[in-house]
Amino acid sequence: MKNKKYLTPKHVLEYFLHRSNEPIRHCHKALAAACNDISDELDYDNPLDLLKLLCFNDEIPSLHTHSYSFNTATGREIIYKLQNHYYETKDITPIQNTDLV
Repeated sequence: MKNKKYLTPKHVLEYFLHRSNEPIRHCHKALAAACNDISDELDYDNPLDLLKLLCFNDEIPSLHTHSYSFNTATGREIIYKLQNHYYETKDITPIQNTDLV
């Protein structure tokens, strides 16, 4: 894929700090891996948009994830894939150091 921007665990932490004043409660490594892998599967070039969809329910117009502010079947399927991949990856990822947050 041309000009693909991969999401790093550090970028996930930085984005959460920027977007919310709440500490991240999820494994940033597993979130980055899930978003990168599903963006490859969907042939979509911005995994950060998938992170926004999963964690903040932001719409992705080019993937038709929302209609009248509600999740479409496509949006629900993408979220389901992201969640499944996150939990599969989280189970094999070493526990994160909470001092980094």
